[in-house]
Amino acid sequence: MEQPDALLVLTTWPANADPTAFATTLVEERLAACVNLLPEMDSIYRWQGRVERERERQIIIKTTRGRLEALKLRIHALHPYEVPELLAVPIADGGEAYLAWLAEQG
Repeated sequence: MEQPDALLVLTTWPANADPTAFATTLVEERLAACVNLLPEMDSIYRWQGRVERERERQIIIKTTRGRLEALKLRIHALHPYEVPELLAVPIADGGEAYLAWLAEQG
């Protein structure tokens, strides 16, 4: 079976805001097959010339390359950050049944 062009898309979310509606919207709109909402973590980064430290949550979005452009637009529309993290990581291989399911969700 040919592998779908599967991706993990990463973004972060402020710890003081609930990402559930965001994740649900992406799945309901078929932009993502699955969204994982990880627990809070500390993020340290440079923003506007200063080193910042914030509590955030990592969001892992499972999708395919064909959905990526629409997903990017939706993330920018729904995300509370001015410049949200948006990284697409190709999935090189995986469980055949899982990757087939992921591809069917679009």
